[in-house]
Amino acid sequence: MTRKELFHGVEGILDPFKDFLVTKGLKKGDQVVYYGVPGTCTPFVEMLGFAINSLELEQVFVPMMNESKAYRLQSVREIGMQARVSSVGLKPKAIVILGGLSMPDVPVKVEKVKAVIDKHPGALVMGFCFMHMFEKAGWLTEISFDCLIDAMIDPVEVTTKS
Repeated sequence: MTRKELFHGVEGILDPFKDFLVTKGLKKGDQVVYYGVPGTCTPFVEMLGFAINSLELEQVFVPMMNESKAYRLQSVREIGMQARVSSVGLKPKAIVILGGLSMPDVPVKVEKVKAVIDKHPGALVMGFCFMHMFEKAGWLTEISFDCLIDAMIDPVEVTTKS
């Protein structure tokens, strides 16, 4: 059964993310692996990571689906979560696919994402994107997300002095 809920603001992203992991029984030491585009997705990985830091999960960022370049996220005092340590072994209880991977100019195909998901049977599959990126790329018919957070950034209000 599929359930869709509507939330607002940054808390509307972070709270459901954390709540989903808690309700699925992830416990201290379990691994959450984020897959995304360096630079574009990294700040969102750090934000999601900070939201679940109190759960004491091992968190890892994998750039461009290249698992050989995985980095462990660590809490850095007075900064937040940062990708710091490389050469991390992967044993995810949860996989988080970020929408930047589905953007038109990013050289990652949905088949590569599916192959990585298949390498980790039993892992929860989560998606996080903005502005319906997975839908626009046609990925929703290819990937069965256990949880999908699709946030809107519209409108964007900019104020400048003349």
